[in-house]
Amino acid sequence: MYEKKIPKNYDCGMAVLMEIIGGKWKTYVLFLINSGIQRPSELQKAMPEANRRVLDLQLRELEFHGIIQRTIYAQLPLKVEYSLTELGCSLLPIIFEMDRWGKGHLSSFKELMNKKRLS
Repeated sequence: MYEKKIPKNYDCGMAVLMEIIGGKWKTYVLFLINSGIQRPSELQKAMPEANRRVLDLQLRELEFHGIIQRTIYAQLPLKVEYSLTELGCSLLPIIFEMDRWGKGHLSSFKELMNKKRLS
């Protein structure tokens, strides 16, 4: 895992939260895993905009932090599935609230994006 040269300060709860779920795809990955999408190929199909390398990196980071667990099945071809840990499940209320907020502001966001596109 990449280590930054300037050490981070984790004295604040928000800093800890952002270290764990901060990242372009992490919260969406957790949302999808909770929805039943558990295989890396399924996650990639659900998020075609996400680069496979970035997705793999963020999955590894979530696993490192104990938010998800990876299960490898000894079969050919190799089968890998991800699931939420108890710690990961404790993030679900936050993720659901973020989803609710996004849905509540969807129309105004779309208007802003249309204005940006037209200008």
